[in-house]
Amino acid sequence: MKTILFSFGKSSRLILSGLSLSICLSSYAQDKATETKHFIDKANMDESVKPGDDFYQYANGAWIKNNPVPAKETRWGSFMQLRDFNSEALKKILQEAAASKSTKDTVQKRVGDFYAAGMDSVTIEKLGYKPIEADLKRIQAIKDLKGVLNEAASMRTNGSGHPLFGFSIDQDRKNAEKYLPRLSQGGTTLPDRDNYLKSDARSLKIQEAYKTYITSLFKLTGVVQAQAEKNAETIFQLEKKLAGSQLSRVEMRDPVKTYHKYAVADFNKTTPDLDWKALMIQMKVASPDSFTVNNPRFFTFLDTLVTATPLAGWKVYLEWNILKTASPYLSSAFVNASFEFSKVISGQKVQTPRWERMSGLTDKSIGELLGQLYVAKYFNPQSKARMDEMIQNLLKAYEMRIKALDWMSETTKQMALAKLHTLAPKIGYPDKWRKYEGLAINRATFLQNVRDAGKWNYTDMIKDLGKPVDRTEWGMTPSTVNAYYNAQLNEIVFPAGILQFPFFDAKADDAINYGGIGAVIGHEISHGFDDSGSKYDEKGNLRNWWTDEDMNQFKAKTKKLGEQFDAYTVLDTLHVNGKLTMGENLGDLGGLNAAYQAFKMTKEGMSNELVDGFTPDQRFFLSFAQVWRGNTLPETAAQLILTDPHSPGAYRSIGAPVNMDAWYTAFNVKPGDKLYKKPEDRIRIW
Repeated sequence: MKTILFSFGKSSRLILSGLSLSICLSSYAQDKATETKHFIDKANMDESVKPGDDFYQYANGAWIKNNPVPAKETRWGSFMQLRDFNSEALKKILQEAAASKSTKDTVQKRVGDFYAAGMDSVTIEKLGYKPIEADLKRIQAIKDLKGVLNEAASMRTNGSGHPLFGFSIDQDRKNAEKYLPRLSQGGTTLPDRDNYLKSDARSLKIQEAYKTYITSLFKLTGVVQAQAEKNAETIFQLEKKLAGSQLSRVEMRDPVKTYHKYAVADFNKTTPDLDWKALMIQMKVASPDSFTVNNPRFFTFLDTLVTATPLAGWKVYLEWNILKTASPYLSSAFVNASFEFSKVISGQKVQTPRWERMSGLTDKSIGELLGQLYVAKYFNPQSKARMDEMIQNLLKAYEMRIKALDWMSETTKQMALAKLHTLAPKIGYPDKWRKYEGLAINRATFLQNVRDAGKWNYTDMIKDLGKPVDRTEWGMTPSTVNAYYNAQLNEIVFPAGILQFPFFDAKADDAINYGGIGAVIGHEISHGFDDSGSKYDEKGNLRNWWTDEDMNQFKAKTKKLGEQFDAYTVLDTLHVNGKLTMGENLGDLGGLNAAYQAFKMTKEGMSNELVDGFTPDQRFFLSFAQVWRGNTLPETAAQLILTDPHSPGAYRSIGAPVNMDAWYTAFNVKPGDKLYKKPEDRIRIW
């Protein structure tokens, strides 16, 4: 289980969950330091608003008013600004690499060739859909269900699609020292199962746009209109059935509910028409013995569906998986059709520039090659040293807080401390880089490069089976503007990309850094003790280490936090989903409390010296709030309510502070203020 600080949600961008950005001490950071006058710029605030009425508006109101969402974006805020700056940094690296005339097989040449192939729009345009023509013909020649299943398996291994279900190699949740294959629900295209199952106006609009999208792509391969429309209806109805057997995102957050371990032979008995031993071998899992399944009901339904659906339907479904996966890498007609559909979901006005999409794709596909060039040019070792110090201070603060809990028994406290003391931090970039041995990259074969990178990454994943768990691996690339906690490795990870203002700057004072990256560090530590992470022990095993009484107390407190966030209105009648966002809200609450306690142990934290008219405590909370400033298109906001486990930034900026006595004192928040909560109603957990 991996939990991250921030999510973009699904969009037309190719940067996926990675929010790319640059590093501390870049010229941008230095310029920002000067521009913001000690890092809190009153020109970005709205001091006409009382902090106790709307702290988010008070801290960020002028910035929000003056920074609408750019046409190429779906959201705009601190994360996206930094990601864009970092994209420019990557662009320089990639353009330089692509322009190099060297014939030596270097990291720079491989990265440059991958990027250059993606930027060669003339060649891509000439090819049209020829790069997938053979795939479509092969699928059309399938003669039986066995052929369908074999194709579905081989698509996964060769980087051309992920039909029917999800598959990965992960640590066994109950034996974190061992890798196991994992089957998961899947087979759908829309971002969430509710996009298929709901019948409100927005959902129906998305469904119709999806069918139009499918029709358009089939027509681009020469299928006549009537048949293309028929294909779209076939695909939608198949995927709707798959969606109906999926667990909800809230249910999927429970690591106990989604852990089911089977011997392959035993699972075969529940799915008689799906031979998992044969499929595993097809997917390159030699001598399959056992695996875990996140939703057995999905697979028993899939078993009935494979035989109940005519062969022609499955062939159309497989063709669609080829089409949708390849379309971003084909000629402009395919790319534009994909964007037209994504606009309906996200509201994005214009397509992201090609160079930016190719930069993100390179980072996604061969990120630890590009990362080596990125780190060499941008990362400053001073950033790592300062981060090491702050992490140790946050761990000390967290230890003090656990020991002082009045609702937890000593027995459970000792287990919590054992987990805290074994938590491992990673900062900046991997100690050991992936080298992508054997991955061929050709400037003339763009789609094949993308597929070969997918194939390489898949094969690399499969190689984990039978080996000791590799605790050096990273789940994000160095340039990513994000951070994460991995429950099974019990680690907190901070890519180089997030070590930048407004999160962090080596020249900033402690109030700024503890309110920014300090809260991020605390957030990731807190994921080890949120409603999901708390079910794993210090070794990363799914095991209950709580007394019943303590767990009941914890659940009662989290229930109140869920109710707090349920009350926040995002758009019209849409509210934050307190259960879906519970883990992230717990991360913010525990993280900000721990960051504040660590800050109060610093010289500045113990002083009352004013800077630009603000006390140290005020600067701490303002620093936290400015991280979450942003604007979001209404279409994206509505979709994120379904799919994003993070609350909107406006509510992240107030959700934790309104439960902290120090915030009330810092801004003189009194009864009658809109955000005021009585001391006895303030939620105190970690």
